[in-house]
Amino acid sequence: MKSFIKLFIKDESGASAAEYALILAIVGVALGAAALYLSVQIQNSMYKAGQQIEACNSGDASCAPGTPTPKAT
Repeated sequence: MKSFIKLFIKDESGASAAEYALILAIVGVALGAAALYLSVQIQNSMYKAGQQIEACNSGDASCAPGTPTPKAT
């Protein structure tokens, strides 16, 4: 029994599993942060596109082909 406990204490194979878990946690947090950042950027782009479409539908002259996009205020 003593030899089993000594071998169990010296065994370091569990450390690699903990390291993999830590790496997965860090990658998961990074992916979550990237998804939140991209969702905000996509939302802003869709809002701006909707504003441009609405301006064109209302007969605004600034939506003619080749006209620069008006800057949002």
